[in-house]
Amino acid sequence: MKIKDIRASVHTTTIEVPLLTERVQGYGREEQREFVFCEVETDDGVTGVALTGHFLSRAVVVALEQHFLPVVVDMDPRELEAIHQRVWRSLNPRAMTGVVSSALSLLDIALWDIKGKAAGRSVASLLGGARTDVPVYVTFGFPQYDRETLTAAAQLQLDQGFTALKLVVAVDKGGWREDAARINAVRAAVGDDIDLMIDANYLFTPAEAGYLCRAVEDAHLTWFEEPLHQNDARAMADLRAHTRIPLAAGQMEGHRWRLRELVERQAVDILQPNVCYCGGFTEARKAAHLAQIYNLPIAHGGGWPLFNLHTLAGLMNGWILEWHLGMVQVGELLFPDAPKPVDGRLSVPDRPGLGLTVDRAALRATRVP
Repeated sequence: MKIKDIRASVHTTTIEVPLLTERVQGYGREEQREFVFCEVETDDGVTGVALTGHFLSRAVVVALEQHFLPVVVDMDPRELEAIHQRVWRSLNPRAMTGVVSSALSLLDIALWDIKGKAAGRSVASLLGGARTDVPVYVTFGFPQYDRETLTAAAQLQLDQGFTALKLVVAVDKGGWREDAARINAVRAAVGDDIDLMIDANYLFTPAEAGYLCRAVEDAHLTWFEEPLHQNDARAMADLRAHTRIPLAAGQMEGHRWRLRELVERQAVDILQPNVCYCGGFTEARKAAHLAQIYNLPIAHGGGWPLFNLHTLAGLMNGWILEWHLGMVQVGELLFPDAPKPVDGRLSVPDRPGLGLTVDRAALRATRVP
């Protein structure tokens, strides 16, 4: 079996946000308009698929088709360490991130899909098969909600069987004080038995994050995700030393060395490698093993749950998966047989590879010319 071709394309769509009357362009925040779809084909007709997000999407397509393909063509898709070694040496010898990490993520995910199909086993099984399903938390707290709608949206998700919720902070015009009010309102509405997470998406200064932590420590948050600009590991370690709220980060880091910095600086309680950005399953597995050495769990942030499901199910220290409502709708549109949570848990499909079937009509309809 040999790699024959890599095809990539940019896509966009609209989503429904619960309790809002109009559809939202893209799949989440203002900048999340586009995503990249990738398909890798072998000489015997087996194909693998992958997705990644909006970051420099057109450059990712060019990187895959014009730079990655000449490097990996005719290699065995199952020899993933050899493929990564050649890619690193040929295309990224100085360990840069960004476009090259997103492109490598797409290639690697698709190759694991091929590897699973060839072996007749799921990617989760090939990664280690630690479990067949994982708990799920739902990212419901869109910034478009006012406080009243936010608490109603939280109750709506509880009614659908979720017992863990995450809301976005650091984007409201009212600053950290409004964030504190929104968090405390949700906690009061859902009670103490529900896991509640918050995500600042890198947007706070250390001072702002510290103010918010002090204001909401009594809300018993499960974690505070990506609190600081640039995932500054030094400053996050300082914040972690001054709050009882567990910190989580890592979902947008492009390789194992950045993830290692978060661990060795003691900046996080939960590590969050995301296969769609960190270099795929091959790199995420290394990050997970690193976290195991330090007795840290890996959890999921950054979206694309249909792919990251396999990491958390396959590896010993896998924990809880993000069910991001926007990216979930993208997945359900492109993959009509995608699994859905039952009683707050998501099962690994009983089909080989990623267990996903592409809706070609939906793929064509969402493609950006």
